[in-house]
Amino acid sequence: MRGWRIRHKLMAGLTLVVSCVGVLLTGTLWGLFSYRATMKSMDSKLAELRTAQEVQESVSALAALAESDHPVSFAELTQRLQQVRSALAAYQCQLEQSLARGRDPDRGQDERDVLEGFATLLQELDRLAQQSEPAIMALASGEVRPLDESTLRVLQRLRQMAPELREVIYTDLSRRIQAARHNYRSSLLAVSLASGLAVLLVLALGLLAYRWIMAPIRELHDKVTQLAQGNFDSHISVQSHDEMRDLAEAFNHMIDRLQEIYRDLARQVNERSRQLVRSERLAGIGFLAAGVAHEINNPLASIAFCSEALERRLADLLRDQQEHPDYPTVLQYLRMIQQEAFRCKKITEKLLEFSRVGDKHREATDLAELIQSVLEMVEHMPHHKGKTIRFDIRQRPRVFVNAHEIKSVVLNLVVNALESMDEGGELVITLEVQQDWAVITFRDTGCGMTPEVLENIFEPFFTRSRTGKGTGLGLSITHHIVAQHGGEIEAHSDGPNRGSTFTVRLPLRATVPIHEARDLAKAA
Repeated sequence: MRGWRIRHKLMAGLTLVVSCVGVLLTGTLWGLFSYRATMKSMDSKLAELRTAQEVQESVSALAALAESDHPVSFAELTQRLQQVRSALAAYQCQLEQSLARGRDPDRGQDERDVLEGFATLLQELDRLAQQSEPAIMALASGEVRPLDESTLRVLQRLRQMAPELREVIYTDLSRRIQAARHNYRSSLLAVSLASGLAVLLVLALGLLAYRWIMAPIRELHDKVTQLAQGNFDSHISVQSHDEMRDLAEAFNHMIDRLQEIYRDLARQVNERSRQLVRSERLAGIGFLAAGVAHEINNPLASIAFCSEALERRLADLLRDQQEHPDYPTVLQYLRMIQQEAFRCKKITEKLLEFSRVGDKHREATDLAELIQSVLEMVEHMPHHKGKTIRFDIRQRPRVFVNAHEIKSVVLNLVVNALESMDEGGELVITLEVQQDWAVITFRDTGCGMTPEVLENIFEPFFTRSRTGKGTGLGLSITHHIVAQHGGEIEAHSDGPNRGSTFTVRLPLRATVPIHEARDLAKAA
């Protein structure tokens, strides 16, 4: 039954069961009908036997005349002959009834032969009577005379034949009993074999039903229980080729899909958790920047101003000592103080810019036009030399954003991509619409990123810039701007020297900035 469906197996089992039941029913009915036919046949034969007894008695009474020592009168002879004929006629009628009812499988051939013998002897008596007409006339006149020798011989033969009819009936009854016994044994054998086969068949069907249906259902129940407990690694293995295997394959596919969805949800939860932590950290940095940047700017401005003034004063004082070996070192230190002071000032400016993200006006903006304007500006930068930028516009979505902030996002991602590539590298920017999102993809052929870098790429002050000039705030600010607009930004890389891909998703519908949403929630 390899490759059979369950319905085919059930139909085959049902057919076998019905066949066994049919054999049982046939054997039982055969035995019952045989018993019924035997009983009817015996009933008819018993009736024939009673009539045959009457025939024998009448024949014996007739034959007794031959043994009587007294002379026989015609009236007495005629009476007893009439009794024999009446008894034979009654038996003939009874035999015809049995034959008409089909209760004699031999069609009464033996009985007919005996009746023909009786008829022959009676005809012989009639012939003898005609030949002995004077004697008959004498008997008819009332004269009592003894019977002649021929008549006595015929009567003797009648007497001898009388028991043959009963013997034929007894023989027929014996054959009927033997046939009934044979039918009984055959029926019993058929019923016994069918019963044994039915028992074996029921046991086999029960075993196969357990193997085909119950065992897979139990395993399915166990796997569903494990699945409900959070175990997504279990699969069902069914060796059959029926609906249970289809169900197992569908269940395994469902487990794989649930496992995939579970992993994706876990990844999303992890990503959202990291984004939440990052947002809180960025919010803390923004709060720190708003409170401290102004205080830091004043000392930095004083340091830069004093270092410039000191450089000018020393240049006047040491004009005659420029040949002194420490003169270049002093100037180098002063210039280093100025550079670092201006660098710190630039960092504080970025912090202030970071703290003010999301507070500006938003309007419907054509992203394709915005990105194109950034690319036109980047063409004149030194990082663009020997590198190719290709802009693939698949759709031109208009989104409700702050154009200046989104432009800084695009600029930062483009500059980072150009810095990560050597000459001959290519940056492909794709703009398209996916459901309710405007999607901008930046795919470069640069140095790529390790999993560690991908893990911390949007963290504040984290940088792996090849130039070593980055502050580590560019991508943090970019992430913050995109989040303020209700969007998402993702980074992906197949590994070092295999390029990087940044994907920015912005909602096509207008969203409330995060800080405004928080204010509305507090007001509510």
